[in-house]
Amino acid sequence: MAIPGRVSPVDWDLAVSTARRLVRPGPSVPRQEAEHTVARLREVTAEAEAHVRGLTGLGAGLPLLGGDVVDRDGWIGAAAHSIATLTSGALPNRPGKVVSGVLAGTAGVQAGMVLAYLGSRVLGQYDPFGNGDGGGDAGRLLLVAPNIVAAHQALDVPQEDFRMWVCLHECTHRLQFTAVPWLREYFQNQVSTFISGLDDSANSALTRLPELLKAARGKPDPTASSGPMGVMELLQSPAQRVVFDRLIALSTLLEGHADHVMDAVGPMVVPTVSTIRERFTVRRRGGGLLDRLLRSLLGVDAKMKQYAVGAKFTAHVVGEIGMERFNTIWTSPETLPLRSELSDPQAWVRRVSPS
Repeated sequence: MAIPGRVSPVDWDLAVSTARRLVRPGPSVPRQEAEHTVARLREVTAEAEAHVRGLTGLGAGLPLLGGDVVDRDGWIGAAAHSIATLTSGALPNRPGKVVSGVLAGTAGVQAGMVLAYLGSRVLGQYDPFGNGDGGGDAGRLLLVAPNIVAAHQALDVPQEDFRMWVCLHECTHRLQFTAVPWLREYFQNQVSTFISGLDDSANSALTRLPELLKAARGKPDPTASSGPMGVMELLQSPAQRVVFDRLIALSTLLEGHADHVMDAVGPMVVPTVSTIRERFTVRRRGGGLLDRLLRSLLGVDAKMKQYAVGAKFTAHVVGEIGMERFNTIWTSPETLPLRSELSDPQAWVRRVSPS
């Protein structure tokens, strides 16, 4: 992951080794059961995507691919590689000096701690920038077997139903990127633009400190984020806020659309979908005090809010104009919802798909 002759701001090799030392071991299961779980997850992935295509109308003619089943160490390595690839060229690289190396190492340890925390919780992930068995531009769909087993055990729901339910969500993400050719490059460009402006935003924040303090004391903006994301928004320059809003809107759409699809397909192929959704929602909000604190600090709670907002937006638009017209959303960057439209779906309908 290192760039020859340069020192990355994050030592990703150290991040991976740190995370793998800190991540908790997965649940203990008999070898035969583990092998069966891995085999079924690979098979269910292609089955799930076929169901998703049937509901959404996306992806006709694309090959149906399986998933890459990994353990927690495997997910950590893949996630670090994906982040390094996504941010390459955007994060400021510094000459290979001792101080820069120390800073990169510190950042690597911090990143490793985050990866270790998430590595025991993430059930699956579609990585648009990974190279899976399918090759080409298909990306890589990862299913974290020990986490899926642990969640299934905790929720006490039928194993086969839960596997399918998880795969429906992740296959929707894969289809969003593989069936919408421009989306991957657009996403990467937006992330690069946002990260590249972080230094300017920090400098701008210092000159605007009195204004920021006044805003923080004033009446809260109902559209603004809370927690770490809220702090980020306060520190952003107006130009950064525009890019940030685009990223939040896109991420909320992708997560909400996937949640909507998994529950809409669910009753046809997952008989216990309502029970799984109810128990899984409670699990998302659960955890001890330390777990909740870490989720808040890492912005995971904000991510949970995205699922709900995006799913509500998708359900409203699909209910109003149908799935075929909803798919207008994937036409170009201009047809994606604005952040303000996520809480006002009719505004998007009027702007993009009027009757």
